[in-house]
Amino acid sequence: MDPKRQVKLNDGHFIPVLGFGTYAPPETAKSEAQEVTQFAIEVGFRHIDCAHVYQNEEQVGQAIRSKIADGTVKREDIFYTSKPGEELFPKDENGKLIADSVDLCHTWEALEKCKDAGLTKSIGVSNFNHKQLEKILNKPGLKYKPVCNQVECHPYLNQRKLLDFCKSHDIVLVAYAALGSQRLKEWVNLDLPVLLEDPVLCAIAKKHKQTPGLVALRYQIQRGVVVLAKSYNKKRIKENIQVFDFELTPEDMKAIDGINRNIRYYEFLLGINHPEYPFLEEY
Repeated sequence: MDPKRQVKLNDGHFIPVLGFGTYAPPETAKSEAQEVTQFAIEVGFRHIDCAHVYQNEEQVGQAIRSKIADGTVKREDIFYTSKPGEELFPKDENGKLIADSVDLCHTWEALEKCKDAGLTKSIGVSNFNHKQLEKILNKPGLKYKPVCNQVECHPYLNQRKLLDFCKSHDIVLVAYAALGSQRLKEWVNLDLPVLLEDPVLCAIAKKHKQTPGLVALRYQIQRGVVVLAKSYNKKRIKENIQVFDFELTPEDMKAIDGINRNIRYYEFLLGINHPEYPFLEEY
């Protein structure tokens, strides 16, 4: 892979800077996940982002295996990300979670054991604020640092302070919702402005003869952020890989920095009363 298309993690492995996001609303047929993931690999995506909670890991896995079987890629070409669910946490004899065991450090120890057992090459976190990251980094007996922190990040929520914190600890920031949001009513406040209609993004896109979406993705790559592009539209999937075909100027980057509004599309309000709810901190 082109060195410009990947960054080195603190454990020595490399992660492609552009990833394909596989989440889809529940009403989307699971078979579509397999079809679009296969297509994404065919057009050049090598970083595939999934999760236990998406309920499509089987289909995404089948897509990867099929593209290995037909010779499109080798297994070592693919960086596959998953986020485990409750299966990592201790349960009592009735199968109920042991509540006091579900804390950040215990969870991290479980991930360290997964790495030691060879179940994964790299381990990272998602939706952690800087205080939660510090809790892991300062944990007595820490064996492995998180390689990455996957968070909502886009020009309206550019996460500058969190990005600087992560860089200072050699942790890669991975951006989800990089194009704003899919306007999913069960997740997102639909009263918020649409990122890709922003006049600054649109003007820069017009100047470069690109789309506002590609400008938003390119912005992240140039500031050292690994960015996930999520789409089930084949035309857009093919378009997103063209993010490497142009470059934003320093003036463009400064202008995009200037439209930050600290707008969070995904607030996950169902968890707001959890003691580890991450979004009450500034960053």
